[in-house]
Amino acid sequence: MGLVEHRMAHPGAAHHHPNPDHSIFELLKSERDRYREREEKGRKKQRVAAAVNRGRDKMVGPSRPQIVLFGSSIVQMSFGHGGWGAILSEVYARKADVILRGYYGWNSTRALEVVDKVFPKDAAVQPSLVVVYFGGNDSMGPHPSGLGPHVPLPEYVDNMKKIALHLQSLSDSTRIIFLSCPPVDEAKVRQTQSPYLSEVIRTNELCKSYSDACVELCKELGIQVVDLFSTLQKADDWETVCFTDGIHLSAQGSKLVAAEILRVVKEAEWRPSLHWKTMPTEFSEDSPYDLVAADGKTTLNSSEWTYFWEEQWE
Repeated sequence: MGLVEHRMAHPGAAHHHPNPDHSIFELLKSERDRYREREEKGRKKQRVAAAVNRGRDKMVGPSRPQIVLFGSSIVQMSFGHGGWGAILSEVYARKADVILRGYYGWNSTRALEVVDKVFPKDAAVQPSLVVVYFGGNDSMGPHPSGLGPHVPLPEYVDNMKKIALHLQSLSDSTRIIFLSCPPVDEAKVRQTQSPYLSEVIRTNELCKSYSDACVELCKELGIQVVDLFSTLQKADDWETVCFTDGIHLSAQGSKLVAAEILRVVKEAEWRPSLHWKTMPTEFSEDSPYDLVAADGKTTLNSSEWTYFWEEQWE
C-alpha cells in the first residue's frame, strides 16, 4: 500500500508519526528551564555572599559602643531579672555593649581609689556613656568607731567631682550620667536590719541632702543627672512598690530608673546621639535566611523589630 493509500485508509495515522520540529522545541524548552534554574541558583549564591559581605561591613564590633554602669549595689544588682541594667542591655541589643561595673557596699571614696583602673586612660576603646551611682552608702549615718561606708557630704561631693573629671578626660565623646541618691523606706530598713550588722542609720533626710548635692554638682560640671530621690517618689505608694528591702530596687523601681535614663539620653544634645533608635544595628542587612513573608516569595528583616521597646520606652 502506498503512502497516499495508507493515509486514505487510515486518516489519523499521520498524527502518530513523531514531529521532528515538536521534539526539538521540547528539547530546547527543557534545556532553557535547566539553564534558568542554574542561573537562579547562581544568583541566590551571589545574594547570600553579598549579604554576608554587607554584614561584615556593618558589624558594630569589635569597637562596638560601650555603655558602662559604675556604682555600688544598686548597680551590681541591676542585671537581675527586671533590673534597670538588664532593661538597658535589652534596649541596646545589637547596638552597644552594656557593661556592669557594680560593687556591693562601696562608697565614693572607694570608687575614687580605683576609677583609673576601671577606666584606664590608655584603653583601646573608651566608653561612649558611663552611668555612675554612688551616694546611698555615703549617706549612711557615721559609726562611732569611724569604720563603715559613711562619707561626709563635702568629701562625697569632692569625690564625685574627681570621678566626673576623670571620666571626662577619657575622650571627647565619652558622655556621663550621674544617678543621685534615692530615698529609702525607713520602716522597712529597720525591719530588715541584719543581726550581723551594727545599727544602720538610713534616713530620707540624709538621702535628700546627698541627692541635692549630686544634682548641684552635675549642674556645675555640665553633665547629665537623674534625680532618683524625686523620680522614685513620683510613683504611687513608692515605699512599697519601688524597693525589695527598703533600699534596693524592685522591678517597678528599676523601670522608673531605666525610663529616666533613656529619657535623658534621648533629650541630650550629644553628637553622635546615643539614643538607641538612632544608633546603627549590627548585621541589619536583608537576608534570604530571614523569615519568609506571607507572599511566600520574599523575606522579612527582623533586625529592626523594635515595636515592643517603643511601646515601653518611647
